[in-house]
Amino acid sequence: MAEKNGSLSITSENIFPVIKKWLYSDHDIFYRELVSNACDAITKLEKLGMMGDYELPADYKGKVSVEVDPEKKTIKITDNGIGMTGDEVDKYINQIAFSGATDFLEKYKDKGSDDQIIGHFGLGFYSAFMVADLVYIDTLSYQDGATPVHWECDGGTDYTMRDGNKSEIGTTITLFLNDDCLEFANEYKAREVLDKYCSFMPTEIYLTKANAQTEYEEIDPSDKKDTDTVVEEIHQEAEYEDKKKDDGTTEKVLKTPAKDKLKIIKRPVPINDIHPLWTKNPSDCTDEEYKDFYHKVFMDYRDPLFWVHLNMDYPFNLKGIIYFPKINSEYDSIEGTIKLYNNQVFVADNIKEVIPEYFMLLKGVIDCPDLPLNVSRSALQNDGFVAKIRDYISKKLADKLIGMEKTEKETYEKYWDDISPFIKYGCLKDEKFCDKMNDYILFKDINDKYVTLPELLEKDAASHKSEDESEEKKNDAEKKEEKSDEPIKDEDKTPVYYVTDPKQQGQYIDMFKANDMDAVILDRTIDTSFITQLEHRNQHYKFLRIDADVTKALSEETDPKELEEDQKTLEEIFKNELKKDDLAIKVEKLKADDIAAVIGRDENMRRMNDMMKMYNMNGQADEDFSGPETLVLNANHPLVKYLVGNKDSENAGLIAHQLYDLAELSNQPLAPAEMSEFVRRSNKIMEILTK
Repeated sequence: MAEKNGSLSITSENIFPVIKKWLYSDHDIFYRELVSNACDAITKLEKLGMMGDYELPADYKGKVSVEVDPEKKTIKITDNGIGMTGDEVDKYINQIAFSGATDFLEKYKDKGSDDQIIGHFGLGFYSAFMVADLVYIDTLSYQDGATPVHWECDGGTDYTMRDGNKSEIGTTITLFLNDDCLEFANEYKAREVLDKYCSFMPTEIYLTKANAQTEYEEIDPSDKKDTDTVVEEIHQEAEYEDKKKDDGTTEKVLKTPAKDKLKIIKRPVPINDIHPLWTKNPSDCTDEEYKDFYHKVFMDYRDPLFWVHLNMDYPFNLKGIIYFPKINSEYDSIEGTIKLYNNQVFVADNIKEVIPEYFMLLKGVIDCPDLPLNVSRSALQNDGFVAKIRDYISKKLADKLIGMEKTEKETYEKYWDDISPFIKYGCLKDEKFCDKMNDYILFKDINDKYVTLPELLEKDAASHKSEDESEEKKNDAEKKEEKSDEPIKDEDKTPVYYVTDPKQQGQYIDMFKANDMDAVILDRTIDTSFITQLEHRNQHYKFLRIDADVTKALSEETDPKELEEDQKTLEEIFKNELKKDDLAIKVEKLKADDIAAVIGRDENMRRMNDMMKMYNMNGQADEDFSGPETLVLNANHPLVKYLVGNKDSENAGLIAHQLYDLAELSNQPLAPAEMSEFVRRSNKIMEILTK
């Protein structure tokens, strides 16, 4: 075949059916598109007035009226905006994808016309044909001497356009609904859809039902407005009631004074708020306004914890409010709601690209006219600009948290348990966020006090060594950390002890408190991954669960040879009784005289076991892969001393097994069979004591 050059041919016959059927995923979106066009028409006229190109009437007030008529199966959307001439209808309606909004902005760009115009693509009007078999346009341009235009189309590619009879400047779109979409002419359905898409559009929107009965209200004469239609003047006589006096007689006492009222036709109330809270200056907003807005938009009866008001003009235009909601548990409200707006027009409430993944539990609204939307304004196009917005939001949220920790410490501590999952997840997912938050992460200790990571390290180091030694050790560790070819040895790291179950590990907590030592509570599912990541980023310290290294933390300094014989004796007793080849026996003089034995486990192996259980790896969530145990026996305890001196006693094995189970219970629950055996053994010991 010979080479051929040419132009692609796109005609209304082949593109119009695609637009009607596939451009928008939800049919109800036609309300948003047509009302947006009406708002744009009003904005254009107001801007012409501001620029001196048109003289607005003194009492001009832009408004959009939506009238539903279920009997006639019609919807009328009327605005008092700029209107269109016949030539403009021919250009912007008869030719698909010519945007009147874009042309307007281009024409008046030198006169300061800004980006408050909603439309961009010139396609929104055609959404009407998703629900209508026939559409009318009646319009009259603001231009002097303009002729009204009537346009109609049945959804095909043919249309009729002629002189119309509209007498007021503006446009009316009339939709004759098809039988599948009659619900949209229902007043309650229309209100639901308008609330969804148009609650914050910048022009007042009114919804009425055709031929609805007139509603009235009574007002004080001083509240009368020029637009009120007075139906009746009402005089209400004073009301009295009988009041008993001390002498038994009664007297008439004024209950309600006489008053005059006016009965007027009920004033129409717009369905939208044209000045939503996010468009205001943060300094002009009260806490109650923020809370009321949250309750209204997100239908959450609980107050949010706090919020961040976004207000940015450069290098991009972005406004919004992000709320930290109150959650009842770690798994409550796993996914939040971020409502995205474009010039106060609702786009979607599931746009995830503009919010960092780790803040998906948050609720909020974001309005960004600069966002690169697709032609249906229902999704974002992939763009580096979106990443910049996401980074900005992440930075603002981090700044808010850091500011609270610095200046509102009590409030920050009060909310920490609720917000910690967000922050910890964020530290796992985003290095920049983690860098900012590293020194402002709070840890709740076993004394119910909150400390930051630097405070915790300083406090913990001081409890192990003298101040000079601690500082020297820390400095040495940090210097080694700076050298990538010289990893820090485990013994050179500062230990940070933590608790995963305050009730289960109560015995260890008591030991720590008795010896003026501290540990922090890390009982969230995310904490295993979180502390591993913290250690990776801060290699001069290590996290150890409170039961992982009790010999170093809570043992008295002794000569190793002093306990050699006791060690051999006790190893023999416990090995023979427990039959556990992987159990290590260690004898120490613990500082807590009332504790006979404790279990220790390797920190890394136990963490790996916790991770396997969390993700149910290999389908063996109930099995224990936490590695070998170390049974630490307290040489100062009477029971341990008894075993050393009575290794051949018939009860030695019984006592040894009981000590092991008691130590295990302080570490984790016993398996069902082991628990049954523990109860049986306990009963036997009590029988021996009563003989």
